[in-house]
This record gives sequence, C-alpha cells and structure tokens, in this order.
Amino acid sequence: MIKVLFICHGNICRSPIAEFVMKDMVRKAGIEDEFYIESRATHTDEIWNGVGSEVYPPARRILGEHGLSCKGKRAQLLNRNEYRVYDYLIGMDSENARCIPRITGGDPDNKISLLMDYTSRPRSVADPWYTGDFETTYRDVIEGCEGFLNYLRKKYNI
Repeated sequence: MIKVLFICHGNICRSPIAEFVMKDMVRKAGIEDEFYIESRATHTDEIWNGVGSEVYPPARRILGEHGLSCKGKRAQLLNRNEYRVYDYLIGMDSENARCIPRITGGDPDNKISLLMDYTSRPRSVADPWYTGDFETTYRDVIEGCEGFLNYLRKKYNI
C-alpha cells in the first residue's frame, strides 16, 4: 500500500483539497485499494483544545462544485511519527518544505517533496487563504496530483 500525506499550514484549504482530489483520482483509476491518503497541518492555528477546524467553507465549496465531498474532515497536526508511517509527505509550498523536516526530525529517506515538483512547472500551490482564488488553487492541485499519480504509476507499475 502506498501511503501519501498532503501537508499545508492549517489543513483547512490546500492539503484537504489535495487529499480529496487524489482519493478521487485513484478511485476513478480503479486503484484506490493500493493507497492510503490523508492530510495534515504544520501549525496549530486551526486546532483548538485538540479539535481541528472543519475544511474552510470556500474549499468545501470548490470540492463540491467538482462532485467531491470532504464531510467529516477536520484539521490535524503533523507529528513526528508520521514520517515513519507515510511513504510520501507532500507539502504545498516552500514554508511547508521547511517545517515538515523540523517536525518529523529530518528527511533521511527523501520522503518529503512539494506537490508541484511533479509537474513541468515546479512552484508552490496557490494559497487561497491570501488570494481568495480557490479555482486557481484547485487547478494547481489537479495538475500536481495528476503529475504525482503519473510518477507513481511509472515507479510502481500500477
């Protein structure tokens, strides 16, 4: 089983969008049984007394417009042990790339990458928290997840 963890600052916008887009892609490809996909936050901004915020309403809305549900998803904080559990820890931007190894204790197995590194135009996923542009974020995530899935298909022959 290939275990994938998408990571952003608060786990209420970009990483949940990536989680549910990727789950949908592997389901449609008929390979969902070969994957375990989740998402996490690098900061506690959206987690209060151990309870995470729900996915930000505009992020829920953009997923819903594309027929995807994130019902029940709440922000969760990345922890050190998840480096051992997951095969891929995929950040949304360069800030995440700096935070993830600090939280996990490094990256000795080269498991940490950025989602857009799997595209022909490596860059950060647009952050809708600041731009308000969830459509651009969604398009970035689609492009990144398609590139990542193509990478995995070649690597694992799936």
